[in-house]
Amino acid sequence: MNIAVIGTGYVGLVSGTCYAENGNEVVCVDIDAERIEALKRGEIPIYEPGLGELVSRNFKEGRLRFTTDAAEAVAQSMVSFIAVGTPMDSDGAADLSGVMKAAEQVARSVTGYHVLCVKSTVPVGTNDRVHEIATRLGQHKIDVCSVPEFLKEGSAIEDFMRPDRVVIGSLSDQATAILRELHAPFTRTDNPILVMDPRSAELTKYACNSMLALRISFINEIANLCEAVGAEINQVRRGLGSDRRIGTQFLFPGVGYGGSCFPKDVEALIHTGAENGLDFELLKAAQSVNNRQKHRIVARVKEHFGPDLKGHTFALWGLSFKPRTDDMREAPSLVVIEELLKAGASVRAHDPEALDNARRIFGDRPSYHKSNYDALKGADALLILTEWNEFRHPNFQRMRSLLKQPVIFDGRNLYDPELMKALEFKYYSIGRRAQ
Repeated sequence: MNIAVIGTGYVGLVSGTCYAENGNEVVCVDIDAERIEALKRGEIPIYEPGLGELVSRNFKEGRLRFTTDAAEAVAQSMVSFIAVGTPMDSDGAADLSGVMKAAEQVARSVTGYHVLCVKSTVPVGTNDRVHEIATRLGQHKIDVCSVPEFLKEGSAIEDFMRPDRVVIGSLSDQATAILRELHAPFTRTDNPILVMDPRSAELTKYACNSMLALRISFINEIANLCEAVGAEINQVRRGLGSDRRIGTQFLFPGVGYGGSCFPKDVEALIHTGAENGLDFELLKAAQSVNNRQKHRIVARVKEHFGPDLKGHTFALWGLSFKPRTDDMREAPSLVVIEELLKAGASVRAHDPEALDNARRIFGDRPSYHKSNYDALKGADALLILTEWNEFRHPNFQRMRSLLKQPVIFDGRNLYDPELMKALEFKYYSIGRRAQ
């Protein structure tokens, strides 16, 4: 099947590449000519495990192309996917200008029956607006559908190739049949293809991310309560997660959620509720808890060292909002670094993939280190903000020799408190007794 993907950001590039991997002929479109030329050279603008290899193979074999010419890409395709960004406006609403411009491009360029799919995360009712554009500008029949993405950064290829479910929002039997055929290879293990109306599909995406954000904020509140009453969060979490009605996923305490999805989607759902006369108190509370959680680790640092951190140096392990990505959007590290610097401290930062992004954000205010051990040299303490695998089993003897003081503030609960006590580290974690 011939497919056009409008937008070569995270969602568009992963989606287009995975469709090509299954034998489709895909053209990925972007208005950024430099990005398109870089992709043609095999330069991947984002870090996502396995993506570079798939792009290279499918590009060489002719199933994947890159262009700035949307009209040409759409004209030769039966299905188009809009996968442009929907950043947050100042009032919390999703900015849909990119989606609408892409819809106009597609509508003007179709040469026959066409299925136009919105894969970008968009508020309820966006498909109606896109349908109006397609009807007004298109010279041929265009069915507008919602096909939301459910990709996790760091495991996006696996998520796309073996999805928990595929959601298709469609009111057209013809479009539904085409989209079922396109997605059937990804659901060979009998995971469902769920067909529903477009408004329900649009809301499903926001509801999923908001539910996960709620779980993270809830377990962080329980962890904070554990510290207050002398309980152990890992024991509480096991008792909670072993209930089959609840399960264990997204019940790990930490320094708060970040990234391009959860903060933006929670805010957008709150905004949608307000537009429809609903006060999303539950989501507002989750949002408030998450914002506070990002400040707790620095508060703990100040409790240990005092409020004035001038003359102190701190090593940070982990800058991206989660492991296996270089994405720092809304990452807890942004808050932590700013607070440490504001308090007069020096920061020595390390992350396996996000150093370039951090340098663009902070300039030369922190120092940047390619080795996690280099970041420890001369530091008064270590702060762990992202649970990269390479941080889970470090050489503690080497760490003691590099740190001025054996103090660790672990925002991801990577280590056993009893082990830290045996190794004579002063160890602070989330929801557990300090050692």
